Amino acid sequence: MLSIKINNRKYKVKPGQTILEVAQANNIKIPSLCHHPDVKTKASCRVCVVEIKGMNKLQTACSTVVKEGMDILTESPRVKKARNLNIELIFAAHIEKCGDCTIRYDCDLLKLARDYGIKITRFNDRKGKRKTFKFGNAVEIDGTQCIDCANCVAACHRQGIDFLRLEGSGVNQEIKPVRDQDHACIYCGQCTNVCPVASAQEQSEWPAVERDLKNPAKIMVAQFAPAVRVSLGDEFGLPYGANCTKKINTALKKLGFDYVFDINFGADITTLIEAEELLEKLKSNKKNKLPMFTSCCPAWVAYLEFYQPELLAHLTTARSPQIHNAGAIKSYFAQKHQINPKDLVVVSIVPCTAKKYEARRPELFYQKRPLVDHVLTVREFAFLLKKHNIDLKSLTGSETDALFNDGSGAAAIYGASGGVMESALRSAVCLGSVKDKTKKMSQNKLSAGRLEFKEVRGLKGIKEATVSVAGKRLKVAVVNGIRNFKRLSSKLNQYHYVEVMACPGGCLGGGGQPFPTTDYIRRKRLEGMYALDKSKNIRRAHENQKMLDYYSWVKENNLSDQLLHTSFPKKK
Repeated sequence: MLSIKINNRKYKVKPGQTILEVAQANNIKIPSLCHHPDVKTKASCRVCVVEIKGMNKLQTACSTVVKEGMDILTESPRVKKARNLNIELIFAAHIEKCGDCTIRYDCDLLKLARDYGIKITRFNDRKGKRKTFKFGNAVEIDGTQCIDCANCVAACHRQGIDFLRLEGSGVNQEIKPVRDQDHACIYCGQCTNVCPVASAQEQSEWPAVERDLKNPAKIMVAQFAPAVRVSLGDEFGLPYGANCTKKINTALKKLGFDYVFDINFGADITTLIEAEELLEKLKSNKKNKLPMFTSCCPAWVAYLEFYQPELLAHLTTARSPQIHNAGAIKSYFAQKHQINPKDLVVVSIVPCTAKKYEARRPELFYQKRPLVDHVLTVREFAFLLKKHNIDLKSLTGSETDALFNDGSGAAAIYGASGGVMESALRSAVCLGSVKDKTKKMSQNKLSAGRLEFKEVRGLKGIKEATVSVAGKRLKVAVVNGIRNFKRLSSKLNQYHYVEVMACPGGCLGGGGQPFPTTDYIRRKRLEGMYALDKSKNIRRAHENQKMLDYYSWVKENNLSDQLLHTSFPKKK
């Protein structure tokens, strides 16, 4: 242990810690802006400067490692003067667009301005002529708001995409996309998760949702994804990983939605199709069809399309949970309630920016129209609630609307890395034991067999396991974060089934999640999901009778190709 002083008080600290880490561990306030535990520290904002006795220059607390005998001052006159100046300069590089910004109610830059009494008019703006780069309909980077911390560049590199880079120097520095044939945005939104000033953010759809909510001719339907219920509470002071399902139902009704459905229902559809397809591929014994890839992560699909299109044929034909759920709403639900599907506006609330891109894919349309009309990230949803003075924490919970009101425990874990794999294996183990498909299997038998596959859980980059399905030993792999797929791609022929989630941790670490998202927070959300799974009466997708009723209706009406399956052809 080392002995140091901070503000004339002695502390025993571990070697290798930064001053900022020590301060945070001891409740000493040192403001910071660009620092994020998921990216390499660059100390570019210089908001966290401190004075170290014996050193001429002020040092950044986020990058300075403690040494024996250090005597540190965090609020000296010299520090205060420099800190105020640095915050002022950051404002000069940041045109305020607070009114429409999704982090307006929790903006660290605005908090710093209030805390330090900063006036933002002292310096002229230096970046008003910078461009805004839009990537698909999912993500954008507004150069006029950028403070050049390059966190987004680091996040993109961490994904193994390297689509963003910092060009130029000094006041002429600028974040720009790489424009060549070897790089492309996959819409994962990890850049937005580490941007301290919302320069990198989702392309907002909340204004369109707000307009439709005011239109009496529209029947407004909300659906929310598995990971949302364990992350939305972060925005309202609830414990990390807290289950907010019932509060979400109430909040959406207060916003003005006519119906609220749970995408867990759609997750069970995806699971059943994947399980059946896996069994069919195993039965055919055609090696060129294996491994089978999961397809519910749109950023992963986009990665394959641009970087490894030769592997597209390995994707399962199952649509994603949000698309399945919306398909059921605009077909089955509309028919049951005698509603014209054109009058329905389906709004997805998801932890993902790439879902915006997915919703506009023609491969996932129904009757030549998109099934999902608007996609809101968790941040956008939280912004809307705060804008309308709806405090999630104080709400009394309520139930989701009938017909698609719930899913299995298997659906509850979809937002965790390994969750899709485990869900499909739970059903495949049961369904694979059916010898004669013409005979009805008893529910007891359908609920028999292995339930939990803990070897595919967790935040490890690559998780591997060997499992028994339909009398065969299957080698499976779960890839956590796109970069890790590159490590696996050279030995794909070893596996039968592979899950890939683009974002670290899966959807619980998605690009549309609340700030911050760190490994600690990912673990708390993960714990929340598996607790939900254990609390369910049914924990396998094929035990969801309401889902099976819909599944049978689709097949009876010959709508499988339009509502259950899809494919992603190579782009020309």
